[in-house]
Amino acid sequence: MRSRMVIGAVVALVAGGLLAAVPASAGSDGTVREYVVLYDDGASAKEARNAIAELGGTVVDEISAIGLAKVRTDNPDFAADVAGESLLAGAARNRIVGFAEPALREKVDEVESLVAANGVGSTIEAEAAAEPLADLQWDMAMIHATVDESYAVGTGNHDVLVGIIDTGIDASHPDLAPNFNADLSRNFTTDIPLIDGPCNQEPDHSCQDPPDVDEGGHGSHVAGTVGAALNGLGIAGVAPDVSLVNLRAGQDSGFFFLFETLAALTYAADNGVDVVNMSFFTDPWLFNCRDNPLDTPAEQQEQGTVIDATNLALDYAHANGVTLIAAEGNEHTDLGNPTDDAISPDFPPGSEKVRDNIDNDCLIIPTEGNHVLSVSALGPTGRKAYYSNYGLEQTVVSAPGGDRREFFGKPEYNTAGLRVLSTYPAELAMEEKLITRNFKPRTSLAVVDCGEGKPSASTCGVYVYLQGTSMASPHAVGVAALIIAAIGSGTGADFGADPDAVEAALRATATNADVFFTDMGGQDWRLFCPVPPALFHYDDTTLPVDPPDWDARCDGTADLNGFYGDGVVNAEAAAGL
Repeated sequence: MRSRMVIGAVVALVAGGLLAAVPASAGSDGTVREYVVLYDDGASAKEARNAIAELGGTVVDEISAIGLAKVRTDNPDFAADVAGESLLAGAARNRIVGFAEPALREKVDEVESLVAANGVGSTIEAEAAAEPLADLQWDMAMIHATVDESYAVGTGNHDVLVGIIDTGIDASHPDLAPNFNADLSRNFTTDIPLIDGPCNQEPDHSCQDPPDVDEGGHGSHVAGTVGAALNGLGIAGVAPDVSLVNLRAGQDSGFFFLFETLAALTYAADNGVDVVNMSFFTDPWLFNCRDNPLDTPAEQQEQGTVIDATNLALDYAHANGVTLIAAEGNEHTDLGNPTDDAISPDFPPGSEKVRDNIDNDCLIIPTEGNHVLSVSALGPTGRKAYYSNYGLEQTVVSAPGGDRREFFGKPEYNTAGLRVLSTYPAELAMEEKLITRNFKPRTSLAVVDCGEGKPSASTCGVYVYLQGTSMASPHAVGVAALIIAAIGSGTGADFGADPDAVEAALRATATNADVFFTDMGGQDWRLFCPVPPALFHYDDTTLPVDPPDWDARCDGTADLNGFYGDGVVNAEAAAGL
């Protein structure tokens, strides 16, 4: 398979994608560790590299535009030594290297997991269909992305480059292939057998997947929501005529490590990408705290480095015309008033500890990073999804993400159709036993459309129902892409729009919740965020994998609040700018 080509701000220091060996040094414990090292503002790259070498580190990759390096070392005190070096600003662990223990588990988000659904097929239908499966896309109807609404006004254009920073994009999927940009797509990761499984997909066993596959599924689902093509097959995305760029920074197992995410962001900035979707948090810390007393000094320093290094990359991307949009997270937490974090550090798995003193100074990265537009998730009724994070200062807009716990006590409850349907790799769906080798669904969570052709990988589109803020964010990204197409200027790779102008338009075209939900289904949906603020009690003990009950307070006004932000994204209004 092809080794990664790194251009622009990311400098490949080792030919052929192979990392330099780390020689054993005095005091070594024999374990090779990998770090992201941030250079001090006043240090030149040469000075910083020399300082790293003196501490026993080997630079294996570098992002010169923001001044940081990926470093491998067998020095067990490397992070502490970096803290004492004036030319270096900090170090953060990046990924596992050189371990020989049994295989570790994948990163699992119970909210987004493919758990069994009640019933058969979909129970929520849209009103206007543009594609064969569009009647299953209640999410597109909610944001007015239908044949009679946004598609009649504008569908984007191929000059708009949408970067999917995720687990990859399955370019062979017939609903994604028409919009996949192979020239710009890159894979910044290397598979780790301990968490991603054996490297048996690549003929040379290099553990380097090509930039047109997705062995995790998450990225392809996200990409379909943004830009599945209007081609008479399956579904349609919010912006079905934009270009999809795979900026893979996530492992097959679902982990997103620091250097890979920063490489994706800086690459996007250097290559004309207009908007990126970030449906992840950077591992290993959910909340990054600079001075939490429950953390060791080394852990505090590491989390500070994650914040600082990511903000440098976000600043760089924003300055170079990239609109930054992220999922708000699935912890049903008020990000303006967080209280605990029981899943960090999540890597290596099993090292988690409970921190019950989290405060507003602790940040989810990249969601709460500089210039990032955070998106909360809604269910089919327009209620804030039970799992979705929220916050008056954090939520910019809201979008459909699915909610299997709506319609409690009714036949629709916990059916597949309460989630969001989007594209999924066929081979992965077979491995996960969602469909048969003959492209027949095994579960109501999967849908297959083979058009008029004989069932095959090239003719059949596979689609899966998922829920999460990961599913909400790409709806906002698609709307942002429509805005860029409408207000952007330039030609070819130079086409684009100022990110601040895109944010202003995204907010301005969003539909206020009190207007959108009044009397929908015979109810006054303004009750979901009343004035004055009130507590909403989510109570459901029938799904044990999810927290059974909790309260969520909706602060703000009908125009701007913690559940909906400036409102629900509106594709028709955005396309008509």
